[in-house]
Amino acid sequence: MRWIPAFAGVSGIAILTLILTLGLAAAANAQEPPARVRHVAVKHAAPAPAKKAAPAPAAAPTQAQAAPPAQQNGHEPDLAFGAFQRGYYLTAFALATQRASDKNDPKSMTLLGELYANGLGVPQDDQKAAEWYRLAAARGDDNAMFALAMFALQGRAGPRDRQASAKWLAAAAKLGHAIAAYDLALLYIEGELFPRDFPRAAELLRQAADAGNPQAQYALGTLYKDGRGVPRDMKEAVHLFALAALGDQTDAEVEYGIALFNGDGVERNQPLAAELFRKAALKGNPIAQDRLALILANGVGAKADPIEAAKWHMIAKAAGETDIGLDVFVGKLDATARAAAEKRAQPWIAFIKRAIAAKTAAQQQQQQAPVPANAAAPAEAAKK
Repeated sequence: MRWIPAFAGVSGIAILTLILTLGLAAAANAQEPPARVRHVAVKHAAPAPAKKAAPAPAAAPTQAQAAPPAQQNGHEPDLAFGAFQRGYYLTAFALATQRASDKNDPKSMTLLGELYANGLGVPQDDQKAAEWYRLAAARGDDNAMFALAMFALQGRAGPRDRQASAKWLAAAAKLGHAIAAYDLALLYIEGELFPRDFPRAAELLRQAADAGNPQAQYALGTLYKDGRGVPRDMKEAVHLFALAALGDQTDAEVEYGIALFNGDGVERNQPLAAELFRKAALKGNPIAQDRLALILANGVGAKADPIEAAKWHMIAKAAGETDIGLDVFVGKLDATARAAAEKRAQPWIAFIKRAIAAKTAAQQQQQQAPVPANAAAPAEAAKK
C-alpha cells in the first residue's frame, strides 16, 4: 500500500471567487446522499476563474435570528417579537403596529417589514415591506439596512441596484452588522463595484469574524493563508479555519483537516483530520470525499477500508474531483469489492447527476428568459 501524500491546500482566493459566483448542507448517513450537494462541479486543482457576477450574499437573517430577545436587561419585553418567535404572526403584526405607532420603535418597524416580506400573517407585499424597512433604517436599525441591501440586490420592490445594495451594506456594517460586513468584504474582493481592496476586505472580514460569523472566519483565514491584504500567517489562518469549522462551515472543515493532516500551522493530528473530512464528505463536499478516500485507501489517520475508499472516490469523481492514484487503486480491486463500492456509491452518484442536470436546465432557462419590455437598468431607472 503506498504512503498517502501530503494534502495540497485549496486556493483561498479561488474559493472566495467561487463564493461570489456560486454562493455559500445537512449531514446524511454514510450510505445516502445529502439533501443538496455544494460545489458540484468544482475542481480544487484548477479553480474556475472569477466571473463578473453579483456576489452571493449570506441569506438575510429572519427576525428570529436578528432581532433582540423578548426581554433585555430590565427593558420592556418585546411582546411582538415574542409572538413572532412562537409563530403567532397576526398577534405579532398587531403588537408591532401598535408599538411602531405609539413608540416609533425601529425594531417593530423591521419586524413589520419582515412579516410583509415573507407573507407571514399578512399578504406578501414587497412594497410595504420596503416602506417599513426604510422607516426603521432611518431610525438607525442595522437589520433593516441589511434587508434593504438584499432587496436592492434581488430587485425586490424596485429594479436591481447593486450600488444601492452596497450603500446599505456599508451603512449596516458601520453599525456592526456582521453579515453586512461579510458581504461588503466580498464586494471589495470582487473588485467590480469598488476597486479591488484586499486590506479593506480583511478589515471587514475581521469585524464579522470577531462577531462569530463562520463564513467570515473562513474567508479571513484564506486571506491569511495566501497573504492577501494581511501578512501571510498560517497559524492565524488555521486558527480561523478551526473557529469556522466549529460553526459547521464545510469549506473550513476541509481546510482545517488538510492543515491537521499535514501539520501545517498546527500540530499534526491525522485521526482528527479524517473525522473532519468524513463530516464534510457526508455534506457533499467533493474535495473532502477525495481526501477521505485517500485516507481509507492507505490506512493513515483511519483504519484502511478499500471498499469505502473506492465508494468515496467514485462519488467525488462523479462530482468532478479527479485523482489518478485512486483510479489505479480502484482498478486493482477485485470484482466483488468494486461491485460493493459501486452499490454503496450509486445513490450519491444518482443524486449528483440529478443535481447537475437541474442546474444545467435552470441556467439554460435563465439564458432563454425574455427581458421584459419595460425593464430598465438601475442607472436608467434612477434618471426617471
